[in-house]
Amino acid sequence: MRTVALAVTDGMLHFELSLACEVFGSHAPAGAESWYDFQLCGPGPVRVGRFRMTPDDGLDALARAGTVIVPGWADIDRDPPAALVDAVRAAHDAGARVASLCTGAFVLAAAGLLDGGRATTHWAHTRELAARHPGVTVDPDVLYVDGGRVLTSAGKAAAMDLCLHLVRLDHGSSVANALARRLVVPPHRDGGQAQFVTTPVPEPGSHPLADLLPWALQRLDRPLTVEDLARRARMSSRHLARHFRAVTGTTPLHWLHTQRIRRAQELLETTDDTVDAVATATGMGTATTLRRHFHRTVGVPPDTYRRTFRARSRADAPQPPPTR
Repeated sequence: MRTVALAVTDGMLHFELSLACEVFGSHAPAGAESWYDFQLCGPGPVRVGRFRMTPDDGLDALARAGTVIVPGWADIDRDPPAALVDAVRAAHDAGARVASLCTGAFVLAAAGLLDGGRATTHWAHTRELAARHPGVTVDPDVLYVDGGRVLTSAGKAAAMDLCLHLVRLDHGSSVANALARRLVVPPHRDGGQAQFVTTPVPEPGSHPLADLLPWALQRLDRPLTVEDLARRARMSSRHLARHFRAVTGTTPLHWLHTQRIRRAQELLETTDDTVDAVATATGMGTATTLRRHFHRTVGVPPDTYRRTFRARSRADAPQPPPTR
């Protein structure tokens, strides 16, 4: 998946296209041992919104990529170019992972990649996508859908959620979190599979909780109450709750729970600690408690999560040279 190809033709939406360029085409964030080989692929000089772009290669190069990104398609009432649809289908047939951003789902649907599966797109166009492609189960209530080798995002900012999800699948949660902090994206967004997007911690000094949040993150293995947090922040519990809502979008207890789950994910990905040890390190107490909360939040048990993400990590790791 290291080679990421962004499909560009006349009539694409420049916002989603720019997001993908920023995520996959910029330099590696902190903690990443390697990064993506990124290229723009199109039929020739194209016009995207008010901008003109010169692709690096033709649409046929999509079939040689590990991941293909299809940005939003501006005019959903017009069929996407046949050359683009054919190239996206050929890339999928060649084994590429294909992801659409916003209304790019209409391109994937035209290529037949969404038939028999679940997908999403911008909320304003979900009914049209479902009506035009009855073989697709369209979910209007999620930020994105991960169908394995085919992924779709909802509108606009949800494209960033999906891009970060792809980074997390490829590089792990710590790298995705570092990238999110560099891009100054909003805190954790509820909805769908957003639990895979690591919640960035705002920079010190940028808000009233700037000192409190890092302090709490260093003590996730200990029992912490709202009163403990309020005492540390030197404010009442009511004022603390108001500041938490403004900064994180949630309550102090929900934020703590989310951070404990995040820490558990990191430990399951990067260590061989037992589930009991992970439960202790994250303040969950027992493996039973961790398994219950982890499954409820992430959707799979800790052991299944570890097998999935450790397998990806090891598959991507450099292999030693063969011995003679």
